[in-house]
Amino acid sequence: MHALAAKSLVAWIAPLAGLALLSCAHNEKPLMNSPAPAAIADRIPAIGTDTAVFGAGCFWCVEAVFTELDGVIDVMPGYTGGTVVDPSYKAVCTGTTGHAEVARIVYDPAKITYPELLEVFWQTHDPTTLNRQGADVGTQYRSAIFYTSEEQRALAEKYKAELDKSGAWDKPIVTEIVPLTAFYPAEDYHREYYANNPEQGYCQLVIRPKVEKFRKVFHDKLKH
Repeated sequence: MHALAAKSLVAWIAPLAGLALLSCAHNEKPLMNSPAPAAIADRIPAIGTDTAVFGAGCFWCVEAVFTELDGVIDVMPGYTGGTVVDPSYKAVCTGTTGHAEVARIVYDPAKITYPELLEVFWQTHDPTTLNRQGADVGTQYRSAIFYTSEEQRALAEKYKAELDKSGAWDKPIVTEIVPLTAFYPAEDYHREYYANNPEQGYCQLVIRPKVEKFRKVFHDKLKH
């Protein structure tokens, strides 16, 4: 298990919250031609890789950030944590499915570790706001870590406790830490949304500032 002292955690905590000036564009039509939800195939992680699943608000933001990390092989936006089988984006947006918008991150542990992914996770959203990130409000935007192993659970719980104890935030962390159950890939047009729709309003006003700040803080961990 990797060790990371509380003082090190505090050193990189500079939350990028407060950037959401408008809600994730759920009421806007997709800017890309998209196939039916069933048209996207689930990707099976390759041997020698590991998987992390995080919920930190709109999954367009989460995907845009983690895609740029060296060692990250694939980032898939999707849904998990609820009771509805194979939910649609429209259904998840109602907040009645129990699902959260998440990103499934397939990575190479030889290049980037789970603790390093946790650093990025906690720094690029506000984990103290319950069911909300900026103007995106609802249980589908909750801060959540869906662990895939006992080691991931232990690390997430440990760092959460250390961050709370450190006083990095004025309010307690509300991030839920629960086992990953069924993961449902999102519709195809959500894939690489920021890269494919850079001029869209939400991308310009919310995702772009967050990504730019992320690049400055984690410049040494980016893909070349």
